[in-house]
Amino acid sequence: MQGLAIRELSKNFGGLHVARNLNVTLPPGCRTALIGPNGAGKTTFANLLTGVLQPSSGTIHLNGNDIGKLSESARVRAGIAKTFQITNLFRGLTVRENLRLPILEREGGAATIFGRADGYRDIEAEIAKLMDELHLTPLAEKVVRGLAYGQQRLVELALTLALRPKVLILDEPAAGVPTTDSHLIVAAIKRLPADLSVLIIEHDMELVFEVADKIIVLVNGAILMEGTPEEVTRDPRVRELYLGAGHD
Repeated sequence: MQGLAIRELSKNFGGLHVARNLNVTLPPGCRTALIGPNGAGKTTFANLLTGVLQPSSGTIHLNGNDIGKLSESARVRAGIAKTFQITNLFRGLTVRENLRLPILEREGGAATIFGRADGYRDIEAEIAKLMDELHLTPLAEKVVRGLAYGQQRLVELALTLALRPKVLILDEPAAGVPTTDSHLIVAAIKRLPADLSVLIIEHDMELVFEVADKIIVLVNGAILMEGTPEEVTRDPRVRELYLGAGHD
């Protein structure tokens, strides 16, 4: 069992320390949440994992391979994928067409985006499987711009899963989703592949406590504590700095 291993990861902008000696392990199958107050460094941490930022020091290994100096696109190919706070979809295309794009790109067939020739039956089967797993099949031929926001977030999640990641970073998956639809996001997270490492960056504590088996609390770029949801809620520092105060 390997997964993602982050050791002594730091990021400085001149004299400003935005990530301080972070040590995090995301084994296969984990469901880990990253929480913290405004300015804690959650976005910086995600950007260091995905290659948007290069660390000042420290290492990032995926299944024993050093990926710390890889570009964003190379990290995606290595198995690091991230959803975003704002949906990034092709709004004029159907759900099925949206899902076809990352699969064709992954397989080197992006030039035939709208083709459904017999030679791509395996791709169509993969699309059908993704839609079934995320309960999107009834929406297959719907244009994305006409979907409810919660449904668009599910499509975005399906697009990310189409990349076949080993580590999935969910950046505020419930952001902008009406409370009445938040159960769709929770259910989708619970249905993710059992061997997939999942890091959830989220301020919706109900969602965090429902899906996470471990929580990391980040404050001022450093890890304050980590533990089970029960351990986190009992910690007086967390109650004072996060759970009882405003958060992003």
